[in-house]
Amino acid sequence: MLPPHGGVLQDLIQRDLSRRDSLIKEAEVLESIVLTDRQICDLELIINGGFSPLTGFLNQKDYESVVHKLRLSSGTIWTIPITLDVNKEIASSAKAGKRFVLRDPRDDAALAIITVEDVYKPDKAVEAKEVFRGDPDHPAVRYLYDVAGDYYIGGPVEAISLPRHFDYTEFRKTPAQLRAEFAARHWGRVVAFQTRNPMHRAHRELTVRAARDKLANLLIHPVVGLTKPGDIDHHTRVKVYQEIIKKYPPGMAELSLLPLAMRMAGDREAVWHSIIRKNYGATHFIVGRDHAGPGKNHEGVPFYGPYDAQDLVKKFADELGIQMVPFRMVTYLPDEDRYAPIDTVSEDTRTLNISGTELRSRLKTGAKIPDWFSYPEVVNILRTSHPPRPRQGFAIYLTGLPYSGVSALGYALQATLNQFQGGRHITLLDGLNIPRETYPVVISELIRAHAGVIVANADEKEREIPTAEQIVDLKNSVSKSGTFVLLSVETPLKQCLKNDRFGFYKAHPEAKDFKAPEDVDIKVDLSDNGIYEAIQKVILFLEEEGFYEF
Repeated sequence: MLPPHGGVLQDLIQRDLSRRDSLIKEAEVLESIVLTDRQICDLELIINGGFSPLTGFLNQKDYESVVHKLRLSSGTIWTIPITLDVNKEIASSAKAGKRFVLRDPRDDAALAIITVEDVYKPDKAVEAKEVFRGDPDHPAVRYLYDVAGDYYIGGPVEAISLPRHFDYTEFRKTPAQLRAEFAARHWGRVVAFQTRNPMHRAHRELTVRAARDKLANLLIHPVVGLTKPGDIDHHTRVKVYQEIIKKYPPGMAELSLLPLAMRMAGDREAVWHSIIRKNYGATHFIVGRDHAGPGKNHEGVPFYGPYDAQDLVKKFADELGIQMVPFRMVTYLPDEDRYAPIDTVSEDTRTLNISGTELRSRLKTGAKIPDWFSYPEVVNILRTSHPPRPRQGFAIYLTGLPYSGVSALGYALQATLNQFQGGRHITLLDGLNIPRETYPVVISELIRAHAGVIVANADEKEREIPTAEQIVDLKNSVSKSGTFVLLSVETPLKQCLKNDRFGFYKAHPEAKDFKAPEDVDIKVDLSDNGIYEAIQKVILFLEEEGFYEF
């Protein structure tokens, strides 16, 4: 059975407070490793005890054991590789016994010091297959190949401080703090509920039923680290959770936030979540159908079976020391005005439900979301963060050959769209007013602020011409925040050369070879006064997509 652990940071404080001072001084002279967002989440849970029994990042022996056997080399069950991935440059300087300070990229704070046990190059193909089942569409597999460094550093860490958070600090409790609270409140049984989505009436119903069945209290323990790309941001979700927690009987439920970087690893992740919740003081854990699964691949095939997660947790139940509560889906019975487990409802009983897809559609169009599905307070929060299309921001990226008319169309669209009613301001970015390397952040923030952004990719000032791949990368990044429309200006090269009065193509003949990405939303030709037709195409496209109502 896995015992809960106080965490590296708590143990350090108990042993010797002066040790922290010496670590801070040592950190000033050590080489630094600046952590990624995932690594910050992992480190926080290592040093606060959420990842007990881990006291650092996995060395090669533990890593290979976890990948192949779902256990640490000691035999203790552990299902997800917790690795400090680095690039070749850092790996080449990391030798056994060397110490690095691990830093937070947000404020350069020294968080911990790692003592290198080993440096190794993993077989990513094996990790992808064994841990995530190998499908290239899986988000963790894409992260493994596209983001993670090619080398791993293993070794124990000594904590200097937890990462600093400035939001919802009253809900960011460590395992030791939660266990102490449960003991003080005499909560002998605690059912933990994992979620990365907003909660509605059905979630409240199923958690209450789970607590009632086990004569237990509830820990609503949502993930606020890294979740699946495209998930609703944690600020919106936490506001929802704060409202939901009020709907439970007084003293029944506790809300605490988990700074976890999810891998969406299905059955392995369900076991991992169980271990984490045991460390946080839970005695029971709700495991649902397709728990922590990322859905389906591009062919519509699920990454995991619906009961794989429950089956694997059952397999390790005795060792985990935390009881699984199978998630019982509930459905609304309109004739009785109540929810009931779907497996207890006869086929001839009338039921109602709203899928996630339909909910997003109703938010997009402003359609009514009925009170039986969610609480008015929750709906108001979701509508504020996800307004209907006429009040959403968007970006239109104009790309084409130099002197194809991209700049002119950008100015024309800004002037045309700013005259429309609706309160949405249209901003023009052309590479001159802000550096292009800031585009992903700036465009995303403007969209979140419900503005319209015209990006005129004009390249006549001897700047580097973005490739189709770079444009697609920008689209993928910005699309996480809102709608990204790609417009290809396909004015013939002959006309572009005619428009070039400054000899740009003579100085940059390679510019003639520019190709727009294949998957574009709008195509226009600006020769022969085609700019007016192009403007009309854009307006009609935006109206069809629901951004304007004329």
